[in-house]
Amino acid sequence: MKKKLSAIITLLVVAAMAIALTACGGSSEGGAPAGGAAPAGSGSSAAPAAGGKLVMATNAEFPPYEFKEGDNFAGIDVEIAGAIANKLGLELEIADVEFGSIIGGVQSGKFDMGMAGMTVTEERLQSVNFSTSYATGIQSIIVKDGSEIASPDDLAGHKIGVQADTTGDIYCSGDFGEENVTAYKTGADAVQALIAGKVDCVVIDNEPAKSYVAANADQNLKVLDTAYAEEQYAIAINKDNTALLDQINAALEELTADGTIPGIIAKYIG
Repeated sequence: MKKKLSAIITLLVVAAMAIALTACGGSSEGGAPAGGAAPAGSGSSAAPAAGGKLVMATNAEFPPYEFKEGDNFAGIDVEIAGAIANKLGLELEIADVEFGSIIGGVQSGKFDMGMAGMTVTEERLQSVNFSTSYATGIQSIIVKDGSEIASPDDLAGHKIGVQADTTGDIYCSGDFGEENVTAYKTGADAVQALIAGKVDCVVIDNEPAKSYVAANADQNLKVLDTAYAEEQYAIAINKDNTALLDQINAALEELTADGTIPGIIAKYIG
């Protein structure tokens, strides 16, 4: 009798342990674990941005792509970002930061995306993903009238001003040596250095170059006809947020097809 009672107790204990393990460990069919969380690698994603907002990091010193009109942001990137946010049913929030901190902020998750006339480079691709391109950029050269610099072939041996951390900075430092390149916080600062005679030229994106020359019409500046480089602008997105990357790419495709993005670019560039 004692042996039979002991066997019954043992079976009850084993059954209780099995029930407890099943409750704690989830089903053996690959369903969601307790608490409702989706299993890793299930392919499902949370909302692309927290709190119903799409946070865009930019540097509003880069007309006509991003700049300030009073307290408001304006420009090509600003309007395209607004159209994307609208497509995704989100509210656009803009953070105006130094250009060099945009990639790091996107990489850390502080910002959902970065848009600042940003070119896709191999170095940047190590830190973030990029959307499909939405615009083509050209690196141009600003000089004073009468300068002996007439084309990119004449840059060697001259003092070159650039905006820090831009592709103009990267390209010129690689082509002509860092000792011949002076990086400034903004493109406007670089242009002021040219006016003051601290540098012989400024290498920067073509559309901002034209804006800076127009803003200093009394300083006898000009943009050279020959481009220094051609590149593609895209949106920087955190490598882990592939859901947002897919949604932004889909939005860009739709906004290009329906004429929204070409219309925005034509509004500012013509």
